[in-house]
Amino acid sequence: MKIESIQNGIVLDHITAGKALTVYHDLKLDKLDCSIGILQNVRSSKMGKKDILKIHQEYDVNLDVLGYIDPNITVSIIKDGQTIEKKKLALPKRLVNVKKCKNPRCITSVEQDIPHIFNLTDEANRVYRCIYCEADK
Repeated sequence: MKIESIQNGIVLDHITAGKALTVYHDLKLDKLDCSIGILQNVRSSKMGKKDILKIHQEYDVNLDVLGYIDPNITVSIIKDGQTIEKKKLALPKRLVNVKKCKNPRCITSVEQDIPHIFNLTDEANRVYRCIYCEADK
């Protein structure tokens, strides 16, 4: 299989195997009008298997969404065929409008204009709690 390098765009690397489509949908990459390469189960000496996404245009990636899905993802910014910047992710301390509160009694279920905000309360177990009702995410 031959995979072309990109001249300008973004490479999302070190995605946990099987999560590339989750990243694709949560970042709403289907709305872009460019080529997007999705590589799944690529051999990796560090991870065993991994997924990779190649976005063939400049794109403002929501790092909070990526960090929430998989904090091990590496974001590489490519210009003129060269990597000009690499970003490492971490679990975001706060999520704003990334996911919705599932508690039907939460104020966000009634009031449509209130943002869905979750704070990281347990980093080891990746637990987020709604700031309004304390429900787990």
